[in-house]
Amino acid sequence: MAALLDLHPDTADAASTRVADLHASIDRLQAAPVGSLRPSMDVAEVDRAIRRLESYKLKLVAAADSAGVAKDAGFTRADAWLAKTTTVSRSDAARQVALATELESGHVATAEALDAGLVSTDHAAVIVRATGQLPDTVSAEQRQVVETNLVEKAARFSPDQLRRLARRAIEAVEPDQTIVDAHENELIRTEEQVAREKCSLSLRDNGDGTTTGHFTIPALAAAMLGKVIAAMSAPRRMSEPGDDRSFDWRHRRGIAFAELLEHLPTDHLHNKTAATVVVTIDHTVLSGAMKAAHLDTDQALSAGEARRLACTAGTLPAVLGTKSVALDLGRGSRLFSDSQRVAKGLEHPTCAATGCERPYAWCELHHRRPWAQGGKTDLQNAILLCHQHHQWIHDTGFNHQSMPDGSVRFSRRT
Repeated sequence: MAALLDLHPDTADAASTRVADLHASIDRLQAAPVGSLRPSMDVAEVDRAIRRLESYKLKLVAAADSAGVAKDAGFTRADAWLAKTTTVSRSDAARQVALATELESGHVATAEALDAGLVSTDHAAVIVRATGQLPDTVSAEQRQVVETNLVEKAARFSPDQLRRLARRAIEAVEPDQTIVDAHENELIRTEEQVAREKCSLSLRDNGDGTTTGHFTIPALAAAMLGKVIAAMSAPRRMSEPGDDRSFDWRHRRGIAFAELLEHLPTDHLHNKTAATVVVTIDHTVLSGAMKAAHLDTDQALSAGEARRLACTAGTLPAVLGTKSVALDLGRGSRLFSDSQRVAKGLEHPTCAATGCERPYAWCELHHRRPWAQGGKTDLQNAILLCHQHHQWIHDTGFNHQSMPDGSVRFSRRT
């Protein structure tokens, strides 16, 4: 960093003083008793301050890259210099340099939001990538509209959620839904091609009766594997009655993975998949339309990949707009059917409790209006809850409130 600072010694000295003042402020903050803080408010404000510092850091990185600091220090690339200077991985350093460069070359709305701490660097990376993937036919003015729209969404959604929404970012300037669908489908198709090219598997015998492996697989295959492992390692399936100990989840998933491998059929692997997944697909896609489909794990698929899966024995297509299995049982049955469970999973890939990320495979169907009080075994009366939240909804010590999006918000009674 010295070469950069030497270019403007007076300015550099002033900046160093401000950074020193910043450290002094942090020292005072850390010296304050944590019990005197307001976690509900202070956590958000501290996070915003961190984001603002990250924005400033990216400006320094961009300036260092432009000034050739890496070369002056004997490094061939800026990411190698940054990795050494900040002790991060080379891949993380490369992402930071790339984002810093992109923000310096444009993306004014994103840079301003990052300066204010309204978005994170992860949000910014999603926005930069999404605007870069817009078709060449999109004008500079339209790109700004798309970027501004994504920045506004970043304030309400996590980076992962924003990444999914960004596939349809062109919707902000393109009224034709057919074009929007086709653009989203092309982005997903490209991701799938890259994913197949990155597939790899390595196994190493540790010499102690264990083998360590590393693999990279497409998200579709990971979704299939994840559903099986989640179902096999669900808390109620692997715990002894009355055993409330905390478990090592990595170990539990490892045991489930080993059991899965031991029971995999090998006589028909050429034409069957290892797990049943539900593909939500518009009936027009089956006839050739360029529109993305979705798994019940919330993974997006291109139209071509969805059509391929529709021919595979290990998938269950939930085709919208055509005749399907009867999903409402009224008072004819107290227990929900497998078809209803699958259908409800399309609405909530995880537990419906606000903020709960426990997977669909761990969840149970609950009657919103209890069966004993006349509630029907219909989809409209069903909600997907993990075992813990299913207990809470019957626990008089907790309040629960149904939200407009179908989720449930829990709070402890005071």
